[in-house]
Amino acid sequence: MGDGAMIWEFIVSGLLVVGGFFGLVGSYGLVKLPDPMTRLHAPTKSATLGVGGVLLASMIWFPVHHGHFSWHELLITLFLFLTAPVTGFFIAKAHMHLGWDAHELPRPAPDKHWATFAAPDQESLVDRVEAARKG
Repeated sequence: MGDGAMIWEFIVSGLLVVGGFFGLVGSYGLVKLPDPMTRLHAPTKSATLGVGGVLLASMIWFPVHHGHFSWHELLITLFLFLTAPVTGFFIAKAHMHLGWDAHELPRPAPDKHWATFAAPDQESLVDRVEAARKG
């Protein structure tokens, strides 16, 4: 094994350690943080970075040791970065809707309201955009 391959192994090992560290921090935060919103924040941020480190290590390992690039890691990364924030957003919205009253939330802009807490007769931003598009 040449010095060049050994350097790449150190880089891959470092990325795996960093990925494992972020995964550990995320799982610790999930268990120890006090309320659902902060528990949601810990794993969505750090687990994404942890999996990202492992995927970067894999994207380096295969070309160096097997001589070909694999698109799987790139596709997994794309899927992870698209789905993790959306999932976190929906979990947070469900928590807001089920656990808080409208007066407990920060005030939105003047003449606006939280869509989650809108009365059925109030028009949301989505409704206004849809009406503008149709008419």
